[in-house]
Amino acid sequence: MRLRHRCIHLKPGLHGNRLSFTLGSQNNVPAVITVTDIAAMNNLIPSILSISLYLLSGVFVAVRLFAQQGSINIRRPVVITAAALAFLIHSLLLYQGIFNVQGMNLGIFNAFSLVSWLIVLMLIMTAMRKPIENLGIVLFPLAAFAILLELNWPSDHIIHGNGPWQLQAHIMFSFLAYSLFTIAMVQAIILYIQDKHLRNHQPGGFIRSLPPLQSMEYLLFQIITVGYLLLTISLLTGGLFLEDIFTKHLTHKTVLSIIAWAIFSVLLWGRFRYGWRGRKAIRWTLGGFITLMLAYFGSKMVLELVLSR
Repeated sequence: MRLRHRCIHLKPGLHGNRLSFTLGSQNNVPAVITVTDIAAMNNLIPSILSISLYLLSGVFVAVRLFAQQGSINIRRPVVITAAALAFLIHSLLLYQGIFNVQGMNLGIFNAFSLVSWLIVLMLIMTAMRKPIENLGIVLFPLAAFAILLELNWPSDHIIHGNGPWQLQAHIMFSFLAYSLFTIAMVQAIILYIQDKHLRNHQPGGFIRSLPPLQSMEYLLFQIITVGYLLLTISLLTGGLFLEDIFTKHLTHKTVLSIIAWAIFSVLLWGRFRYGWRGRKAIRWTLGGFITLMLAYFGSKMVLELVLSR
């Protein structure tokens, strides 16, 4: 009986922006495995753990909202603790996925994961002081979905670390603004459902677990105001310090961001001047959010997934 020995040769090389290794043998066609692929394999177990904890946190919130009063009592610290554990693992995954020797990898799914990470961070910090943890019924599964996308479809869009500080500031304020407006979007949807139930004289169900309608509206406009300020700073840093903000492949992103800023400007002015609230405020909030998401993630989707730029 003769044993066959197969030699595998690792040959490092560069393929575009990716460091890769070529697996070669005498009889097989060489295959290229990138560092991104190796990182994805190493991150499998932490990703599954973080996804599971996020989904468990979402289930906890759902039970708090929909369980009959007195039947199951899941306290707020339990929800926050489970989400915080998921967040910590998510932080490690995000650091490994975004930061490398070339700079920051802000491919579309890495960017989506970063936004969801910021959303969870803001939600946990705010939930320690205000009853906002119920938004996790949407936001925690959203973070789990972001990790799943990042794990299965890694993408590259390198922002070099030696770039100007103005660019880094623009990116930071943009992500913070997107994250806050996502929270505002979920808050607006829950507010719409709450308003509809109260108009139809149906205060039962999960509505009884929510804060009063006026408190929900006040919190919504607090979130929108902070997000609006961050978006304003993002547009200012982009317009004043970045020369290519109106280049061909960025024009639609810039224009849609300005339109979203104008929508939120009208909304805040209407709130201050005329006391807009209820469904009118919700419609303007959702319109601004959709426009803003099209500006960034819509643009990235077309450039990276369709045009492969």
